[in-house]
Amino acid sequence: MTDLSLYLVTDSAVAAAAGHALPDVVAAAVAGGVTAVQVREKNASRAQLLDVIGSVAEVLPAGVPLIVNDDVMAFLDARAAGLAVAGVHVGQDDDPASDVRAAIGPDAVLGLSAATPAELAAVDPAVVDHVGIGAMRGTPTKPDAPEALGLAGLRERAALSPVPAVAIGGVTVADARALGRAGLAGIAVVSGICGAPDPEAAARAYASAWQEQDR
Repeated sequence: MTDLSLYLVTDSAVAAAAGHALPDVVAAAVAGGVTAVQVREKNASRAQLLDVIGSVAEVLPAGVPLIVNDDVMAFLDARAAGLAVAGVHVGQDDDPASDVRAAIGPDAVLGLSAATPAELAAVDPAVVDHVGIGAMRGTPTKPDAPEALGLAGLRERAALSPVPAVAIGGVTVADARALGRAGLAGIAVVSGICGAPDPEAAARAYASAWQEQDR
């Protein structure tokens, strides 16, 4: 299974506002303990997205998977260009997960956003590898996210999921230990790392807090 315990979701604008180039953020975050990276650049053109994917792929070690958000064609184009992309993450309003799986093949990683019991009940573990559940709390990086679930809501949703679940949406370092103990397979972080003054230190703090669930 893909290690999603500390899952970085990129945002170039947040990184730039903090004075960072995105590849530098990714490299630092991985050095601090990030285990997977999703390239999510909502306002980028296909060409711009491919450039970002390429720049991120260059700094990722082989053991850290690179996931492309939403754009299946960008994933396929990146793979055709020889870039080390591992899979795709899609939302409820994107193409059906079964169609995405058919397009990306059986060996690629497929993640799906889910927030409600009905959405989780519809997840087919033969098609979807993991789900992203959120938002934990309101966050400016995803203003259209469903109503905040909080820790109790995330625990409930994780128990309903037939596949590993990752918490997303305003997750802080202080949340990490409790989320691990609540049955989540990992935490997805955007601003907490991309917008941090020191992304490596921020990632290390998240990773350390996550590991405390086992103590």
